[in-house]
Order: sequence, then C-alpha cells, then structure tokens
Amino acid sequence: MGDAIDIFGGETPSTIDGKGRTCIPAKFRDALASLSEDARFIITKSSPVDLGDGTFGRGLSVYPLDAWSGIKKKILANEGGFTSAQLNSIKRQIINPAEECTADKLGRVLIPSSLRLHAELERDIWFVGMGQRFDIWSKGTYSRINTQDEKNFPLDSEALAAMGV
Repeated sequence: MGDAIDIFGGETPSTIDGKGRTCIPAKFRDALASLSEDARFIITKSSPVDLGDGTFGRGLSVYPLDAWSGIKKKILANEGGFTSAQLNSIKRQIINPAEECTADKLGRVLIPSSLRLHAELERDIWFVGMGQRFDIWSKGTYSRINTQDEKNFPLDSEALAAMGV
C-alpha cells in the first residue's frame, strides 16, 4: 500500500446522471483497488465548508474502507477531545449517513439519494483528491469553495515560503 497521505490527488470534472450514477475517475478507482481486494469504499457527508457569507458548502467524502474503519474508531473513542454536543454532531453528520459502496465494472457508482440531496448533486460535479480521501462537490458549490479559499489563502506567508510554496 502506498503512502495514504498522497493516495488521492487532483481535480476532475464529471457528471451525475438522473439515476444518481457517476463514474469515479480512473486514477481514484485505481487507488481504491490498490487499497482493497474488492475496492469497497465509504461515501458520507464531508465536513461543511464555511463560505464566509453565513452559508456552508455541502459535499461528500469518499474513504477507502480500511481508512474509514480507523477514522470511525477515532471518532467514537473521541480522540479529538470534543465536547459531548460536538461529538454528537460529528456522529450525526459524518458517521450515521455513511454508506458502503462499490463501483461496477465500468467504474460507475450509485450515490445514495440522501447523500445526493445533501450535496445538491444534480448534473455537473467535481471529484477532488484530498490525500487520504476524495471529495465530490456540485460544480456551483466547488466554485464558491474555491472563491472562499482564495480569500482565506495566507498571502505572503513565511511558513508557505519555507515549504517552497
């Protein structure tokens, strides 16, 4: 198995059909297959992204099955030291909606309707590599997230310069 931190990278536009199916990009499918014999994975709600105007971007996160097992254990053991209210929110937002999925021979996956509705996935979507996982965003939401990321970007940062960025 490769370095889990670097396993998923890049951005790929795609579409989702009227039945809720989309084709996982080949590079992400290959990475999932390299991590599990049957290439099972978990789709759940992503952490909400503050868009800076009182609203939040909602998307989905996709985790290899083994990685998800470790994350779930850490959350349930409250390794983050969250308050009871925060922990319950994490359970309701991330753990409870999680669905185990597999792609068919063509790389298509049916995204559960409740998760499609949550992320407002209708037609145009983006797959975004995030290291240990990849996210799925509607085109409109991802555009707004990029705009907010530019506002949040640490310009003239010595720390970034020291990292070579």
